[in-house]
Amino acid sequence: MTHTLLAAVATLSYLAATALIGLRLFRKEGWIPERNLAIFVGFAGLALHSWLLWDSIFSSAGLNLGFYHALALTTWTIIALLLVSSLTKPVDNLGLILLPVAALSIVLETNFAEVGFLRPTASWALKIHVLLSMLAYSLLTLAAVQAILLAVQDRHLRRRRASGFIRTLPPLQTMESLLFEMITAGFVLLTLALLSGFAFLENMFAQHLVHKTVLSVLAWLVFGGLLIGRFRKGWRGRTAIIWTLGGFVILILAYFGTKAVLEFVLKT
Repeated sequence: MTHTLLAAVATLSYLAATALIGLRLFRKEGWIPERNLAIFVGFAGLALHSWLLWDSIFSSAGLNLGFYHALALTTWTIIALLLVSSLTKPVDNLGLILLPVAALSIVLETNFAEVGFLRPTASWALKIHVLLSMLAYSLLTLAAVQAILLAVQDRHLRRRRASGFIRTLPPLQTMESLLFEMITAGFVLLTLALLSGFAFLENMFAQHLVHKTVLSVLAWLVFGGLLIGRFRKGWRGRTAIIWTLGGFVILILAYFGTKAVLEFVLKT
């Protein structure tokens, strides 16, 4: 199967899973797909996505982690975490937003691929740092989308206009618990990612890492502050949503914002 055809089938699989979730959430009569069907189609797309990444990222020259390759790898991690979590927790609705994003990342990776190798000779500290960073970004992305759904749910409940979509979501307390579970796990991984990054960081300015490092630490402080506020002062609702989305924006700017500037503006 050619790379382009593989990308097309993976993209369509993700979009089909999105459509199935949408039908289950918004359709009131007629055929309403089972929850497990969307998860199954999502896993099919994930398998194709895996094959695609193996073909494009891994080579004898090292790992190709150019901007669009890194984006596709990150969305793969996000979808993998989402689908595995969906087997035991009611988080599959997040796919309504995340699956189309993953499909878009495949299209971009296929048509606008850049080269940025992490060579086989790279230290284990660097490889562990990359892995931990991917997992941290992915979990905190799930948390950000969960926060958006929580905000929509909270707004509808306050106005007492619970639509069919809102009624399909878990109770507000369950949604908040899931949010903080994601943030706690993501915060732990982000902490480990920062520590592993400092292990091989020599000169932030010479390595063009000053902005990434400062923004990553700032995001870590935001998420840490949110968790402290949650456990000491019982923060929830809109406060939790604002802090979560604020930390997420900073984190995305730290990685993808810095990477975009280096690769597309400074050409380094």
